[in-house]
Amino acid sequence: MVKKARSWIQFCALLIQNANFKGFATGKIYQGAGKNVCVPGLNCYSCPGAVGACPIGALQNFLSSRPIRFPYYVMGFLLFFGALLGRAVCGFLCPFGFVQELLHKIPFPKKKPEHFRLDRPLRWGKYLVLLLLVIILPMLTAWTPTFCKFLCPAGTLEGGIPLVLLHGAKTNFALGLLFGWKMLVLLAVVIGSVLVFRPFCKYLCPLGAIYGMLNRVSLLRMQHDEQRCVHCGGCTRACPMQADPVRRPNSAECIRCGICVSACPTDALHLGFRERVLPADPSPAGDPVNE
Repeated sequence: MVKKARSWIQFCALLIQNANFKGFATGKIYQGAGKNVCVPGLNCYSCPGAVGACPIGALQNFLSSRPIRFPYYVMGFLLFFGALLGRAVCGFLCPFGFVQELLHKIPFPKKKPEHFRLDRPLRWGKYLVLLLLVIILPMLTAWTPTFCKFLCPAGTLEGGIPLVLLHGAKTNFALGLLFGWKMLVLLAVVIGSVLVFRPFCKYLCPLGAIYGMLNRVSLLRMQHDEQRCVHCGGCTRACPMQADPVRRPNSAECIRCGICVSACPTDALHLGFRERVLPADPSPAGDPVNE
């Protein structure tokens, strides 16, 4: 039930954040008032259907301005959603995360195991991307927005490819080395998504890095009840992000998908805004049946 509901929420979030459907027909990017407001997930500003701004792109634009302007609005926006939902934004509201999940449903005989040798070291990649491509290089160079130009596959999928296929002859889109590189990045992410669950989210997404750092303090929290837990390992095996809900219920890798909650046979995990208050165990001495 949770899985089905989450899929519908993800689908609706994808449509709402890309509601400018006529943009695909005209080849024009929406420039209305909505572009002054960020959307929670990774959704390219240049997508013909996008009705809002990507927070990572907006952050880079602030940091690349001269003189540099502190991104009060963007930081406030990210802190608000991060403190409220944590990485539930990734699990429910991010269009590109939803695309990766759909790709992972494609049958393939040799999908990567849950834990492979480079999995844990690669998890630090998203923090490196955040520091280098989103913060340092935009502040120091003219290659802005650096992350969007050189790495973000969402921009290629949502903006580049539709514009080239539908309106290539009518646009000034540069089909040069940079576009070729971005296509290679997208191809790698697509193939990786078939083999590994949400590889871009796990290893490269700077937005996931920001929200992940706020998981421990977000109002939406995972609660583990040690008294009910039988340590069967079912929740850990079920987690598609390879987090451990028993040892670290609010891990930075947890996208709050709720799959572990459904997998728990003893109802020892709870995901919600309010801490679950469990009934106290009745004392044998106070049992009215025995009195």
